[in-house]
Parts: sequence; structure tokens; C-alpha cells
Amino acid sequence: MLIKEFRIPMPISVSEYKVGQLYMIAKHSNEQSAEGEGVEVVANHPHEDIEYGAGQYTEKRIYLFSRLPQWIRSLIPKIFYITEKAWNYYPRTITEYTCSFLPRFIINVKTCYEDNAGTHENALSLDESQLSAREVDFIDIAYDDINPKHYKAEEDLRTWHSEITGRGPLTPDWMKSDLKPMMCSYKLVSVCFEVWGLQTRVEDYVQRAIREILLVGHRQAVAWLDQWFNMTEEDVRKYENEMHIVTNEKVLHHQSNVVISPTSPDAVSDLPEEATPTRRSWFSWS
Repeated sequence: MLIKEFRIPMPISVSEYKVGQLYMIAKHSNEQSAEGEGVEVVANHPHEDIEYGAGQYTEKRIYLFSRLPQWIRSLIPKIFYITEKAWNYYPRTITEYTCSFLPRFIINVKTCYEDNAGTHENALSLDESQLSAREVDFIDIAYDDINPKHYKAEEDLRTWHSEITGRGPLTPDWMKSDLKPMMCSYKLVSVCFEVWGLQTRVEDYVQRAIREILLVGHRQAVAWLDQWFNMTEEDVRKYENEMHIVTNEKVLHHQSNVVISPTSPDAVSDLPEEATPTRRSWFSWS
């Protein structure tokens, strides 16, 4: 199992991000859903937990057959999807990703948000074994290299400026400055793929893909600040529900016409070259 703790500072506060997080995920999912692939929302309702209190439970199916490497497409039905289950007890969330076709593959994401620049060394309350196993990775949403296929000028935080709040652009030393507000998204990501001969390469590839997703998603949350800043929680829940309806229609209309049968090319016994997706991911790790 490969464990990484990502720390993603942002020039917003934890209280502000409660709305921003919901807006970003809903908008991003809708933008990236089309032609039978994307995010189907299965459940979205309040949930009560003994330890964390009141929260929100969501369950989604993420259809992404065309983005998978050929070696796995040859073994699974075209209606393949990943199940995402998320428990949001803001400012803490727990997310789990599984796949019925790959029972030995699981991703767990434990998240908390704090008003600091990533200076809390054990924000996620890890035990000694987890602390020794984790690798800490800071993500600079303004200056880390981003894949050209993800780049949009209006989301470039080096030139971005919020008309409503007056924030931005972000200077090269922004994470080490006294910039206020400042929050950090702490994410402990555990990837497990228990298949002999492939485990290390697959887990490493997935962690690198997750890092890219987190970089893009958190850039968008800040770049879209003026779109969600004046929303109330009631406003953003309404927007979220509207986007769920639109997104489900995009995905399910095409899925109803898909024949559930595996593709026929011969299976291969080793991991091929990594597939390069042409669009962004739908995963809700932000």
C-alpha cells in the first residue's frame, strides 16, 4: 500500500470553502460528463455519525471506460464504473473508491481543512505507523507545473484576480507569506492494488494521477471564487441538485444503449504504457 499526505494551501478560509467545495465538485462533474461517461449521482442525503455528528452522504458511479488502458479494457464490460462513497462532516471528509471488477483495488482518502498554510504536522490524527509510512507532498496551486491539456488562462492563479474579494494574483512566495485568509486541505491518500508483479507500478501511477487531479481541482475552486463567494449553503445545495440532474441525464441516456459485454482483444500479462486521458478527471477528491 502506498500512502501520501497531500497538503494544498489556498487563499480562502475554511468557512468560505464549505460552499466553494460543493460548487467546484458539482460544476466540474457536469463539465466532464458527456456521451455516457462521467458521474452518475446515486445518493445524496444527510447522514448522522456517532463520532463526527451531522454530515452529508453521497454515492456516485464514475463511468470512464474509454480512459482506461487497453489491458484492462480487454477484460471488463463497457459499462464499467468506479463507485465513490463519501461522508462529508465538514471540515472533515472520508471518501472511498472501489470497483467490483477489480476487488483488490481500493482508494481511501481522509481529508481535513484547517486555517493555516500546511504547518500542522498531524492534522489528520495519524498513529505512529501511519506517520512513519506517509510521504508529505505540498501542492502549489499557482506555480506547480500543470499538464497543458488542463491549462486555462482564466484559471491561472499567477494572473487571476477576484473582483469581489480583491484577492490575487498569487506571487511566487504566496504560501510562505502572511497572506490572509489562508487555509490548507490535508489529504491522506491510501492506494492499494494487491496484484503480484503490478502493485508498485499501479499504486505509483494512481498516486501521480491523484496529485494532478488535486492540483486542477483546487486551482478551479480558487479561480471560480467570484462565482460562488456570495452563495449561501442553501444556494449551493440547490445548484448541486440542479447539476446532479443535468449530469445524470448526460450519463444515463447513453448508458441505456450500451451492450453489457466485454471487449474481445487478448488479455496481456504486464502493465502497458500509461494511457493519456484527453479530458480532466471526474473524481471528487477536492
